[in-house]
Amino acid sequence: MQRTKGIKRAQFLAGMASAGLAAAALPAGRARAAEGGAGQARTAGRGLRHHGVVYTVGEGETPGTAFSTARMRKDIRVIRDELYADTVDVTGDGVERLTATAAEAAERGLRVWLQPTLGDVPERDILEHLAETGRFAERLRRQGAAVDLGVGCEFWLFVPGIVPGDDVFERIRNLLAGTVDPVAMQRRLDRFTAKAAAVGRSVFHGRLSYAAAQDDHVDWRLFDIVGIDYYSYFPHKADYVRQLNRYLRWGKPLAITEFGTCAYVGAPETAGMGWDVVDRDKQEIKGDLVRSERTQATYLTQLLDAFSSMDLYAAMAFEFVTPDAPHRPGDPRHDLDLASYALTKTIKDRPDDPASGWHWEPKEAFHALARRYRSARTGRPHAH
Repeated sequence: MQRTKGIKRAQFLAGMASAGLAAAALPAGRARAAEGGAGQARTAGRGLRHHGVVYTVGEGETPGTAFSTARMRKDIRVIRDELYADTVDVTGDGVERLTATAAEAAERGLRVWLQPTLGDVPERDILEHLAETGRFAERLRRQGAAVDLGVGCEFWLFVPGIVPGDDVFERIRNLLAGTVDPVAMQRRLDRFTAKAAAVGRSVFHGRLSYAAAQDDHVDWRLFDIVGIDYYSYFPHKADYVRQLNRYLRWGKPLAITEFGTCAYVGAPETAGMGWDVVDRDKQEIKGDLVRSERTQATYLTQLLDAFSSMDLYAAMAFEFVTPDAPHRPGDPRHDLDLASYALTKTIKDRPDDPASGWHWEPKEAFHALARRYRSARTGRPHAH
């Protein structure tokens, strides 16, 4: 999950980290019927079927980074023709932005994973936002486009009332403080997840999914595809495969709805906390980080190696571009791109001007994925 009512990816990942603590507090013996009667874990099969990237729509934090239809269209063409992805995860909030981007991706022949993620508003607004987006996804599907619908992302963090707190920050603080009743939290989460699944089913007749954190307890009987935001770090591919196998036990297709890391030495080892290197008050990098685009690229290709050795439905790298985390060459203290998971680096024309124009340039991770994705598309071995 990316920006929701001004929430950045960094803030979302803070919630993921606290989710690990919250999950540890959940009743260990709470077995799901869906987990018990599933098929056997599989490590062999067709391999990774769809190779994708997350593309976030949103209004942006500054006038210079506001959503632009013209820019989006150019980006979608690059995703198809230069990154060689066959799938784009269109996510964020704003029905018009979501549907315009999904339509462009479908027109370009890409598979669309459409995932609205409106948050921090009343439940009825979130569900109506989902319904409107889902109706459009169904129209695309009936017109012949390849479309999957995700009903949302980690509801416990963004939907008011599941975890106490007026906003994402207060919910995170409550989770970290241990003041949340895990049984009541899970009950409320189950209730809303079932509501969202029912809304999705009522308007969309293709494959339905949901993006869960790795330790979330989800009744996957509600969905056709298991969706996991995956940020683990292991030294060996076998360890990834071993962990991912547990998500296959429901006997349903598995999609990695997010995977990635930041571009500095040591970022993969943070297991999803790589964003936590910025002093938000000063808007500068904490500590003396060593920028390393190679580190980011290596981690992503290692994960792809693991995904490709399994029978997975799709994997979407997080994310294509993060306009609000600009790169400043030669100024490591203010190189906010170090906290970005993007495959590209944002370069502002006038670094200190909020209204400045900008462009992106590919990182090593972009080129590394492009080689893998092109190889998957053509069937030819990739060049190292």
